[in-house]
Amino acid sequence: MTNPSDILQQVFGFTSFRPPQDQIIETLVAGGDAMVLMPTGGGKSLCYQIPALVRPGCGIVISPLIALMQDQVNAMRLLGVKAAFLNSTLAADEAQEIEQQLRNGVLDLLYIAPERLTQARTLQMLREAELALFAIDEAHCVSQWGHDFRADYLQLSLLHELFPQVPRIALTATADTRTRNEIISRLQLEQAQQFLAGFDRPNIRYRIALKHNGKQQLQKFLKSEHPNDAGIVYCLSRKKTEDIAQWLNQQGFKAYPYHAGLSAELRARHQSEFLREEGVIIVATIAFGMGIDKPNVRFVAHLDLPKTIESYYQETGRAGRDGEPATAWMVYGLQDVIKLRQMMEGSEGSEEHKRAEQQRLNAMLGLCEITSCRRQALLDYFDEHLEQPCGNCDTCLDPPQTWDGTEAARKALSVAFRTEQRFGVNHLIEVLRGADSDKIFQFGHQHLPVYGIGKDLDNNQWRSVFRQLVARGYMSVDLERYGALRLEEKCRPLLRNEETIALRKDIKPKAAKQQTKVHLAPDVDIALWEALRECRRGYAEELGVPPYVVFHDSTLQEMCLRLPQNMEEFGELSGVGERKLERYGPAFISVITEHLAA
Repeated sequence: MTNPSDILQQVFGFTSFRPPQDQIIETLVAGGDAMVLMPTGGGKSLCYQIPALVRPGCGIVISPLIALMQDQVNAMRLLGVKAAFLNSTLAADEAQEIEQQLRNGVLDLLYIAPERLTQARTLQMLREAELALFAIDEAHCVSQWGHDFRADYLQLSLLHELFPQVPRIALTATADTRTRNEIISRLQLEQAQQFLAGFDRPNIRYRIALKHNGKQQLQKFLKSEHPNDAGIVYCLSRKKTEDIAQWLNQQGFKAYPYHAGLSAELRARHQSEFLREEGVIIVATIAFGMGIDKPNVRFVAHLDLPKTIESYYQETGRAGRDGEPATAWMVYGLQDVIKLRQMMEGSEGSEEHKRAEQQRLNAMLGLCEITSCRRQALLDYFDEHLEQPCGNCDTCLDPPQTWDGTEAARKALSVAFRTEQRFGVNHLIEVLRGADSDKIFQFGHQHLPVYGIGKDLDNNQWRSVFRQLVARGYMSVDLERYGALRLEEKCRPLLRNEETIALRKDIKPKAAKQQTKVHLAPDVDIALWEALRECRRGYAEELGVPPYVVFHDSTLQEMCLRLPQNMEEFGELSGVGERKLERYGPAFISVITEHLAA
């Protein structure tokens, strides 16, 4: 087959492309290069899989995650595509056999880890083979400003230098303008056509709240809204991932930790459980996530503040790939900011890099503290404009209350100034509230004009004032002085009575209504739905693949609604290509027929 539309229908079982998939495929088939930015779940894989099947030779896919290559290759093989992978998990004789298959022109797709691709042996093998294209997945890994930088990606410019006639496609779901420019420069894609399909994921509900007791808040969220759903919980440290996973298991959930400190074998086992089983929760550091193809992740929760909006967007994007409702839930506090800034100060990056990271953290804080639509702010960060508030984030559904915090803000700024910008938030609150602690008398702060002028607010209210002033750039945290708060230039007009400030009222959020796992159409028979899921599970276990590799939930739901009773009708379902029709059709038709006869 040489027609992309025929391949889409007969191999993948879909009737039409989502724009701009068709244009990207057309570009690659014609031999051109492409730079593709498309949201998670937008169908990036088809953009290189179909051209690899149309063009003569094998498509080489550079993927940064070894653990996921097996699933991607299994999914392709189930569709009748001749796919394989080369990475460090293979024995020498297995690798040699795959290399020979490539030379002999047997393969349609070959997935290779970047560190292996740049080896002399691999490059020689590629010279001896006919190549259809190079696909560089998770291309943001090439950016040293990005959140997932990988040094091996920096060498991928050699593809253009050694194989100038082979078209290349770089793909990512997350990249601001600066990162996109760096991808283009480092991969020598200046002549490539750029395709920006937008960032918006309207099915994800964004919710951000203040951290009071993270564990209790998470437990309430999970039990009231996602008691049996698959999801991911992100934490900042390895120790915390272990603690939270253990605690979730004690609460009756099925949870596994995932971080770089675990053995590769254990990480792979936990990831496999998450992909193949229903209702599993992974508790992870940022080591987990790139390329996760599980479509029915119903929530992503953050127990700590991510470093950047890019990280937040990338991580939350793992929810709801199937287009069904999903939740991006997060709790954060000022302590998260201090911890992240300490990590930045301790990094080995240049001063320029640290400044850039600081700006990104400030943007992340700003997203947390805004009182307007979060989706509009999130998209604005990526230079995409949403005309109207989204109606599907916490600030749209339950608009935050604000209060005139001008006077309180001036008091907070004044106490930091009067104490010589040498103290953290706890001591500043004690001064404002007129406490009689040893530390106050040690430094003589009971004699300051600001001593006791803040008794009208309690400790939590003052914490909120200081947190919001830091988030909005009026104050910053001095890590060399153990978290001392200092004034920023931006605060001058506020101190001079030249401007006012409205602050958010911190109110414990009401529990949101539980979202169902899958929004089934009213006409779906639940008994048939469960019978079809059981049939799918049997095949998945037999083949050792996640259930969604057999059929997505959307295809099962279509079976329930259309009730196909012969192979021709079954072949008309979305997601049913020729290979799946032949392999699974009779069994699923039998389930439907038995159900109708019961």
